Amino acid sequence: MKYDAIGMIETKGLVASIEAADAMVKAANVTLIGKELVGGGLVTVLIRGDVGAVKAATDAGAEAAKKVGELVSVHVIPRPHSEVSEILPNNIVAEN
Repeated sequence: MKYDAIGMIETKGLVASIEAADAMVKAANVTLIGKELVGGGLVTVLIRGDVGAVKAATDAGAEAAKKVGELVSVHVIPRPHSEVSEILPNNIVAEN
């Protein structure tokens, strides 16, 4: 599978991040690639998939996170450079 986009949701607290992750993978055909504990209670959840699926998933995840906690940020990178994979959790390499 070729991954065209990376989606990120950052929340304050673990519960909101788990709720966001659950909503994202249920809403669209995306792959959950990891989470980062940023510090200060911030948690970032990352997904991959095609651009439309990632956008739909992050929209659903953001709404879910807002219902149970604090949403800090949502961002989608449509066509990340291959070197971006070097800093992702689990060093997930995009397939060409």
